[in-house]
Amino acid sequence: MATETKTLRIKYTKSAIGYEKDQKATIAALGFTKLNQTRELQDTPSVRGMIRKVSHLVVIVESK
Repeated sequence: MATETKTLRIKYTKSAIGYEKDQKATIAALGFTKLNQTRELQDTPSVRGMIRKVSHLVVIVESK
């Protein structure tokens, strides 16, 4: 029986310029390098925490 891992599709919508260094580091840790970039990441508590920290800069596009 294969377990299907849930993923989150996240879009980087607002620039981190002018925000704290730790928020810029969180954006980089999520794998974003450019605005309007979309990443599909596994739905884990650590990823959810990073998203919560920069929720004003990213948008969850869809959940699977």
